[in-house]
Amino acid sequence: MLIRATKSGTTKDGSPRITHHLVENQRHGSKVKQKTLLNLGRNFAIAKTDWPLLCQRIKELMGNQPMSDLEPLAPDVEAQSRRIAAQLLERQSEDTTTADWETVDINSVRDHDGRTIGLEHAAVAALDQLGLPALLTELGLSRRQRGYALAAIVGRMVQPGSERATARWLRTTSATGELLGFDGSSINDMALHRAADALVAHKRRIEDHLFRTVSTLFDLQPTIALYDLTNTFFEGQALKQPKARRGHSKERRYDAPLLTLGVVVDGSGFVRRSTVQAGNVREDQTLQAVLTSLAAPPGSCLVMDRGIATKRNLAWLRHQGYQYIVVSNERNRHITASDNPPITTVTTTAQKELKLERHVIERHEEEDKTQTYKEVLLGCHSVDRGIKENTILALFQTRFEQELDKLHTNLARPKTRKTLNAIQRNVGRLQEKNATIAQYYDITVTPDKKGVNATAVSWTKKKIDGSMQSHPGVYVLRSNILDWDSATMWRTYIMLTDVEAVFRSLKSERGLCPIDHQTERRSEGHLFISVLAYQAVQYLRTNLKNNGCTDSWQSLLHCLCHLQRTTISFDGPDNTTIHVRKTATPDEIQTKIYQDMGISPPPRNERKSVI
Repeated sequence: MLIRATKSGTTKDGSPRITHHLVENQRHGSKVKQKTLLNLGRNFAIAKTDWPLLCQRIKELMGNQPMSDLEPLAPDVEAQSRRIAAQLLERQSEDTTTADWETVDINSVRDHDGRTIGLEHAAVAALDQLGLPALLTELGLSRRQRGYALAAIVGRMVQPGSERATARWLRTTSATGELLGFDGSSINDMALHRAADALVAHKRRIEDHLFRTVSTLFDLQPTIALYDLTNTFFEGQALKQPKARRGHSKERRYDAPLLTLGVVVDGSGFVRRSTVQAGNVREDQTLQAVLTSLAAPPGSCLVMDRGIATKRNLAWLRHQGYQYIVVSNERNRHITASDNPPITTVTTTAQKELKLERHVIERHEEEDKTQTYKEVLLGCHSVDRGIKENTILALFQTRFEQELDKLHTNLARPKTRKTLNAIQRNVGRLQEKNATIAQYYDITVTPDKKGVNATAVSWTKKKIDGSMQSHPGVYVLRSNILDWDSATMWRTYIMLTDVEAVFRSLKSERGLCPIDHQTERRSEGHLFISVLAYQAVQYLRTNLKNNGCTDSWQSLLHCLCHLQRTTISFDGPDNTTIHVRKTATPDEIQTKIYQDMGISPPPRNERKSVI
């Protein structure tokens, strides 16, 4: 076995184009010929002086023999030898579907090249059932592009991280390449970048296909949409990113430029549309453009957070014929529409009671006071939420009074600032910093006789009707849907937590942030991969939920990560070595998880080679 470098032409600058092959001398009668075992390509990075050691190590790996009387190889040589040996074994192996008897030395049994396959198999099966591989073929992606694109999505589902981290995971840990039919040991991050570019080029078509597929599979009626925004931050200055802007970071990374992702989620939790916006975009400025691009039919119900539910957006929704359910932006929690409101008691998923008070009121349009419309105000009172809010207020109150007492005490100490203007500024800053609790206090700064210095800081508490203090645990929903009962309206609004679950999944489980890319296309590709991974995970979660399984994704990952595909080697007669590549048999728990997911366990897929 040796490596041969041959000239296969010339480059544009006239230099020779060299291709490397791994060859083996074989005798045919009286003649010796070289047989090409593997094409190593043009960019073969191993130094020529290390070629003999590389070939010897490949022989030892294929013959399952330990290194003998040699210094440890360089890491790059060892890694390359293991990769080439695995490729050669795969090429020389054959499927074993019937009984196959061999005589082996039991003491020589070894297993190596173990790779995880448990959750990867579930991810590939989910993408296949969603019809994504067939769609990518229809869109014109090559076999290699399809494999790399699907591998990027599987990596984001199983081992979230950057494209560089995903490529390393595919090379060293995962059997995803074997599942998708490509050599995962030689993949690099640039291949995943290009695959993401190909996906972004067909973004609208892919999103429409996936949502249409899940709507058919689960018989969904997409009449409820939930819209929200989140943002992620860039590592570095992102000078070549036109949408990179500084704004309100939801991870409190105010030191970094941001990029915003907006998603429209159906009531079932599947993403209908995603958009990438500038990092400083405001939530209330994007709703109309997103609904227009979504082509949502009039009469659809939109559930939104209070940040998006501005008067302007609500007026636009009414004029366009949409229904909505939002949290009221009005600070007053006390509803006085009627003296005897109908009260409904519902039980939440946490088996806790919630009281609902329903009122129908008439409002005037902002632009035209002669036009009126009716809305439902639904007061929601949770005892447990009230206990939580009272605890928060008590904590804020203690901290605020300690700061006020500190200002007062410092006035009696020497060498401290006591001027009236300085103390009033300090009080103002304290009120601004603690706006939630400061509204319940009247603070007085007492000046001296000359009106120059302050002599005391005093305060009295006051009550504000309709606030968190007077109505803890109460929030008010508003809607233009007049024919729904209180329980239906509240349960529909609670679906908004699905959007928050999407963002938590995207940012933690799906590795949404941070972004290391320097171009706009690559950043959008990074976000889109996370969205596609979420869709596949949500598909599996829905199957699990329908079958009574409520385990978290991390719990499932922990259960399935132990399932591996390995190569088992034996010493046979006549100095032969037998290699068998096979998948481990799933245990009862793993088999039950696959059944709940609606997929079959991974096949054994045994392959045998005799060297």
